[in-house]
Amino acid sequence: MLDYALLRVIWWVLLGLLLIGFSILDGYDLGSSILIPFVGKTDDERRVVINSFAPNWEGNQVWFILGGGAIFAAWPTLYAVSFSGFYLAMFAVLCTFIIRPVAMKYRSKLPQKKWRYTWDGLLSGAAFVGSLIFGVAIGNVLQGVPFYFTPDLRVFYTGTFWQLLNPFALLCGLLSVSMITMQGGYYLSTKTESPIRERSLFYARLMSLIVILLFAAGGYWISHLEGYSIITSMGTEGPSNPLHKTVELQLGAWLKNYASHPWTLIAPILGFTGALLAMLFSKIWRSKLSLIFSSVSIFGIISTVGVSMFPIILPSSSTPSASLAVWDASSSQLTLGIMLGATLVFLPIILLYTTWVIRVMRGPVTVQEIKADEKNLY
Repeated sequence: MLDYALLRVIWWVLLGLLLIGFSILDGYDLGSSILIPFVGKTDDERRVVINSFAPNWEGNQVWFILGGGAIFAAWPTLYAVSFSGFYLAMFAVLCTFIIRPVAMKYRSKLPQKKWRYTWDGLLSGAAFVGSLIFGVAIGNVLQGVPFYFTPDLRVFYTGTFWQLLNPFALLCGLLSVSMITMQGGYYLSTKTESPIRERSLFYARLMSLIVILLFAAGGYWISHLEGYSIITSMGTEGPSNPLHKTVELQLGAWLKNYASHPWTLIAPILGFTGALLAMLFSKIWRSKLSLIFSSVSIFGIISTVGVSMFPIILPSSSTPSASLAVWDASSSQLTLGIMLGATLVFLPIILLYTTWVIRVMRGPVTVQEIKADEKNLY
């Protein structure tokens, strides 16, 4: 069996990849949903937008489920703290996930414009709120979450829902919305024709610029933010007990990894250059390349969060020494090893299936196709 410390790092990487996969793949249908009122000026155009991502959205949700399952099985303490502390936020996300398929199913049941545009507004609004909450959650994680453990490791969350909506968290939320909308815009540019395509590219380029500005603003803010630094611990092979270490708040602690391991600067560089190259390639009508670079930007931005915090996973603002780290919040070595074996079997199958579906559904959706199959399409 692999070394315990190595298994913990592998599962930290896998968790990050699952979150990135969700942001990239479900990101394009969330972003497309947000853009419905802006790029679809007629009912037929809105139907084109919805049917461009409708065949794939359910499959893309798999990445969110995998991420939640990975947290539950590989990082049970993290699951207990985050899902109880962010309960109302998670419930709000669940509501948006329920609204989206209902809106897609019901919007074409009646021909009235008011009926259809109301459901379109709900679909777009649900995608916006869901994207915002994900970013707000990350912003709160970077600042520290108010929780503590009793000596027998019972967890208590001391915050409120409204405390989550602080300025830095809202900045991260807006970055998340911009990032997701950028992805949706570039995706629509590969799946639609004029004039929807031109409108999608306009908003995608605008979001690319906003992503660059907000990412830079967030980086500047973090450099002036107190981070969490592990002073003493039981080591990388120690038991999964978050109380067996000492953690201190230090100004600029989230930047230490970049100083000690300069190669980690690749993550923020990808975040900036991906968005910039996506915008530049869209000017020469390279839509597929723009979508690829938009995905690279998402990879870089999310990786930046993980690299900045490592080895901390979830810091505690109430009791810093109770913060969860890679070395003290995981399942047992046996559990991680068995799960890794299962992942090596099933994750490639999911990737192959996702690739196959995207290939089968390739090509633009047109108004003519919508009208030719009026009863079966959304």
